[in-house]
Amino acid sequence: MQMILPRFHYHAPTSLDEACEILAELKKDARLMAGGTDIIVNMKKGLVSPKNLVSLSRIKSLTDRILDTASGNTRIGACVTAMDLIRFTQGAGRYHALASGGAACLGTPLIRNTATIGGNLVTARPAADLPPSLMAYGAKVVVKNRGGERVVGLEDFIKGPGQTVIQSNEILTEIVLESQPRFSGGGYEKLGVRKTLEISLVNAAAFLALEKPDGPILNARIVLGAVAAVPMRARAAEECLVGEKPNEKLFEKAALAAAKESKPIDDFRGSAEYRKEMVKVLTRRALRTALQEAVNQEQRRKG
Repeated sequence: MQMILPRFHYHAPTSLDEACEILAELKKDARLMAGGTDIIVNMKKGLVSPKNLVSLSRIKSLTDRILDTASGNTRIGACVTAMDLIRFTQGAGRYHALASGGAACLGTPLIRNTATIGGNLVTARPAADLPPSLMAYGAKVVVKNRGGERVVGLEDFIKGPGQTVIQSNEILTEIVLESQPRFSGGGYEKLGVRKTLEISLVNAAAFLALEKPDGPILNARIVLGAVAAVPMRARAAEECLVGEKPNEKLFEKAALAAAKESKPIDDFRGSAEYRKEMVKVLTRRALRTALQEAVNQEQRRKG
C-alpha cells in the first residue's frame, strides 16, 4: 500500500473569490481540501492523485462562520469542524440531532477537531453521519463559482455514492439550517459494531414539530442512512405521523413503514434483513428523542 503523498502543486487562497478564480483556471486538474481527513488518506493510498490541491483552510468565511440570521435561520461555513458544530449546537440548545448525534458520532475527538461539515457532505458516503441529521432539519447548501452562487436542498445535493451535483468549478460554501418552530425537536441514532471509529450499519434521524407539547404532529421528517445509495427520506413513515398525537403505538407504525421503505444490501458487516430490523429500532428511538426535545424546548423557554 502506497503511504507517500504523490507530487502536487499546493494552493492556499485567502478569499472565496481567489479560490473560485483558481478553480476556473485549473478546471478538472484541481481538487479541494478542507480538513483533509479524507483526501490526504486517499492520496497516500494512491486512490487519487490530483495535480493541484486547493486548501480552503485560510478562508475565514468558511472556517469561522456560524451565524444566526434575522429570519431565524442558521448559516454555517462549510469548513467549520465537527467539534465546533457540537459546541455551537450544545451552547445554543438547538439542533439536538447534530449536537449529540451526527457530529458527535464522527470518528474520534482528533478527527472531529479536523473534519469539516462540508467535507462530510461532498464525499457523499451512504453511511456518513452528518447528512441524515442535517436533512432532518431541512438543510440547504450554498455552492459558489466565479459567476455566482446557487442554493440546493441537501436532499437534491447528494446523487449517489461519492457523487453530488457540485461541479468542478464550484465550492460548497455554506450549510443553511431552517429556524426551528416552537415545540419541535430532532433525534439521531447510529448502529455500528463498535462505539467509535465505526462506519454505520444503519443510521436514522428524525424531526418532529408539534402544535403544542401534547400534539398533534404538524410536520415530520425521517431520514435513513446506510440503507440505500443515498440518505433517504422515509416519506410513507412521515405520512403516518402527520396529524396524529405522538405515542409509542404511532412510532411503532412509522418505524415499520420506514423499514419497508429502506433498501439495504447484504455485505460482510450485516444482512439486508438485519438492517431492516435495525431501521425499525433506530427510527423508533430517534422519534422518541425528537419528541422529548420538542417538549423540553418549551420547558427551557419557561425556565
